[in-house]
This record gives sequence, C-alpha cells and structure tokens, in this order.
Amino acid sequence: MEDVPVEGVLVSEVKAEIDQLMRAFLGAFTNTDGDGPNLATIREVFLPQGMIINNSGPRPVVYDLDAFIAPRERMLTDGTLTDFSEWEVHERTEIYGSVAHRFSDYAKSGFRDGQWFEGAGRKTTQFVRTPAGWRMSSMAWDDA
Repeated sequence: MEDVPVEGVLVSEVKAEIDQLMRAFLGAFTNTDGDGPNLATIREVFLPQGMIINNSGPRPVVYDLDAFIAPRERMLTDGTLTDFSEWEVHERTEIYGSVAHRFSDYAKSGFRDGQWFEGAGRKTTQFVRTPAGWRMSSMAWDDA
C-alpha cells in the first residue's frame, strides 16, 4: 500500500487508525486472565446506526448494536463463555477517500459450557471517516 495522502492524511495513518479500531473491537470480547469483557467499546468503534451481520447459518442474522451486544455480554459474564479471545490472523484493507473496507481472517478460542473450543472465520468490515475519526459502519462474518 503506497503511503500517499488521502484527503490530507497519509494512508499509513488511516490504516493505523483502522487497525486500532479492529483490535479494539475484537478485544472487547476478551475475558481471559480474570479480566471481564469491555463491550462498551463496540459503541465507541461503531457508528450509532451500525449493523452487524452473522452470515454463518442458513440465513443472515442482522443486528443493530444493542441486539448484538446483549447476548454476548450475558455469555461472557455468566460463565457460559470463559477464557475467550478472538484475534485477526490476516487482513487486507482498502482505503478510498473517506471510506474503507477490510477483509479479515480471524481465529478464536475459549471454553463454552466448560468445553474447550477453537474456531476461525472471515469478517468483512466497512469503515467511514467521521468528524470524530474513523468508525465502523457495518460488519458481516462467516465462521469456518
């Protein structure tokens, strides 16, 4: 990726901001080493009208932020999902002016109902530049 200005900001600076948004989003679910999740972060990295789509099953399940956060907060704090973390394995980010897109391969692991599991999949995330900085506008994922 060539480090040229995009609307007055170097591509490398935009990419660094987008990298941080993705790390913050994925890190929001972590409940390892006795730490609890920080799902309030999702509202910080997304536009308030953001959309998150689970396309792992036979039909897409579309969530607004509240509908996405509530069940995950419950699972990550009631003992259902413990020692959980999720991380990017590989990404490809394209930036064009005030919009960006990122394909991410990710992995995850933890205990669900006391049983160790590992998983992987792919996310596609769209970003928009706002007066407050870059934010996620939508995300869709498919588990492998």
